[in-house]
Amino acid sequence: MLTYALLVFFIGALGGLVLASFVLRGKFTPWVVSLLHALLGASGLILLLLAVLQGAGTIATVALGVLVVAALGGFYLASLHLQSKLAVKKVVFVHAGLAVTGVLTLLSAVLMQ
Repeated sequence: MLTYALLVFFIGALGGLVLASFVLRGKFTPWVVSLLHALLGASGLILLLLAVLQGAGTIATVALGVLVVAALGGFYLASLHLQSKLAVKKVVFVHAGLAVTGVLTLLSAVLMQ
């Protein structure tokens, strides 16, 4: 299940790169891409949570914690979009940094299986 979560996060990261390219150009992100990114992130979190509940180990649990914090940043960014405000670039970088850290931590958990 960890491998499936990792694959879902990798696909979601592609959407995140598209979204970040809009933010860095000072433009609003497309809602469709934002929703797909959020759906993939949530799906990855659910898969990872299920794996942790089944005893995936400490590294997977740490990855889950980091990715939950990243998701909170994503919720904040989505709330800005709902208010028709441009995303704050610093928050985008923190969100992305946490997500990358969480996914790399998950990758290490997968590789250590």
